[in-house]
Amino acid sequence: MNKKTWYALWGILYIICAALGFVSEAEGGLKAILILLALLFFVPPAVLLYDAIKRKDLREVRRIRNLSLLSLIATLVLMVLNILSVLQGSEALGDTLYAILVLVSSPMYCARNGFLSLFLWACLLMVSMRFNQKNK
Repeated sequence: MNKKTWYALWGILYIICAALGFVSEAEGGLKAILILLALLFFVPPAVLLYDAIKRKDLREVRRIRNLSLLSLIATLVLMVLNILSVLQGSEALGDTLYAILVLVSSPMYCARNGFLSLFLWACLLMVSMRFNQKNK
C-alpha cells in the first residue's frame, strides 16, 4: 500500500476512535473491540515510520515525530487544564476540556487505558528522534 492509503486508514481509525471515546461504560466484548481499535490506530503510523526509515525519508520521519510530539504535549496540557478546571468549579469548562481531550487523545479514551496510548505515542516519538539523530 502507498502512503496515501496508510494516511487515509489512519484518519479513518482516528475518526472511529474519537467517536468511540465518548462511549461511557464499555464492558465485555465491546471493551475488547475498543482496545483492539485503539491498538490498530497505531499500525498505520508505525508502518509509515518503518517505511520512511527504510527509504531514509527524513521529511516523513519528522512528520511522524512532530505528530507524536504534538499529541503528547496537547494531551498533557489538556489534562492539566482539565484538572485545574475543577478548582474553578466550572462544570461546563471541565466538560468542554474533557471533550477536546477525547478528540486530541482519541486512542487513549477509546482504549480506556491512557498508559497504553501514551506509551505507543512515545515509542513513535523515540524511534523517529533516534533516526533523526543518526542522520544529522
